Amino acid sequence: MSYKCSRCKRDVELDEYGGVRCPYCGHRVLLKERSRDVKEIDVH
Repeated sequence: MSYKCSRCKRDVELDEYGGVRCPYCGHRVLLKERSRDVKEIDVH
């Protein structure tokens, strides 16, 4: 799954055993990348 570091803005791939930490700057806050797909919801 792809995440982005909130400090250095680099893309980070996490594995099962890697923990939650940016391997480039060590920051612990990672943001989940949003899909660029547009979803339509029927409200009726």
